[in-house]
Amino acid sequence: MKIHEYQAKEIFKRYGIPVPSSDVARTPEEVRNLAEKINKSVVIKAQVHVGGRGKAGGIKVASNPKDAFSISKEILGKRLKGLVVEKVLVEEAISIEKEYYLAITMDRSTRKNVIMLSSEGGVDIEEVAVRTPEKIEKLYIDPAFGLQEFEIKRLFMKMNFSKNIAGEFRNFLISLYKLYLECDATLAEINPLVLTVEGKLMAADAKILLDDNSIFRHKEFEALQEIAEDDEIEREARVRNIPYVRLNGDIGIIGNGAGLVMTTLDMVKREGGKPANFLDIGGGGSAGKTRQSLELVTMDKNLNGIFINIFGGITRCDEAAKGIVEAIKSLKLTIPVVIRLIGTRENEGRKLLEDEGYEVGRDMNEGARKIVELAGAYAKGRGRE
Repeated sequence: MKIHEYQAKEIFKRYGIPVPSSDVARTPEEVRNLAEKINKSVVIKAQVHVGGRGKAGGIKVASNPKDAFSISKEILGKRLKGLVVEKVLVEEAISIEKEYYLAITMDRSTRKNVIMLSSEGGVDIEEVAVRTPEKIEKLYIDPAFGLQEFEIKRLFMKMNFSKNIAGEFRNFLISLYKLYLECDATLAEINPLVLTVEGKLMAADAKILLDDNSIFRHKEFEALQEIAEDDEIEREARVRNIPYVRLNGDIGIIGNGAGLVMTTLDMVKREGGKPANFLDIGGGGSAGKTRQSLELVTMDKNLNGIFINIFGGITRCDEAAKGIVEAIKSLKLTIPVVIRLIGTRENEGRKLLEDEGYEVGRDMNEGARKIVELAGAYAKGRGRE
């Protein structure tokens, strides 16, 4: 779950992480009033769920309330990477001596949380990783022991921190790690983490990603979610309570079980296709749920084909087949659909689909190969090679 910078900074403050004085405004008049209240130069930041706001013109400095008013009129209502800016953060400008990058996230390959610290703050960390990877220090945290003092000291020694700021950095890092764990975050990132000319550390930016599956433990976070900014299809998926992630391809993917869906994505890619989405109908997908999922996938107008991969354990294959048939008929689909069914009442489901004239793959490999072939032919017919 994504939250805005201003929301992340409110959480930072709860954990004692220093942030600049700021507030949120939705009109140029509110921006001007806040700038007058802060009574110094301010930074106006568009609050939208995209990265690279500065490069896209969504972050600007105003030296006085009049400038703040004019700049906010340019930013508010503007489309930033496809999203309309409905509010801005008005924040006191701080004098910066040095910028750092600090983040805590999960490393699935090592099954550990990892702290990343770099002296190259304020820029795309991906560029630093490619250009000067030696400037990124990583600390992998053993889940059995947690973050240890000697590990922090060793990390700071690699960064050549002076004794003057090492202690403050330690407190900063411990507070961020506590936030990361207690909030069930998947990412807690500060870029840049700045050392001010007064010698104080401060989070000039804040980014937190929260684990959707943990929200039941954090009722206070439910109000932070703003589905209006999400992708149109992802927004509808959330309303229908269907796990869906939009990708950049042209082959819709529907499966039951996250692992099966991920494997299906890989199979389609291996056959040369490009998946358009991740969609998991879950272990107990009824005919109605299957139909809703197919309706959701076909909201993407770039589709050239759909691959449905069902393993009948809890989900009965004949129930899933009924949903597929009903949805295809009601939606009047003309794009190719390939279905692979295996498991509970597989023969009944297969017969139902074959009687309706649909392509039914014998296994996952054959199904992936067939949908890539059919989608390519369909795209050629639409002039989308």
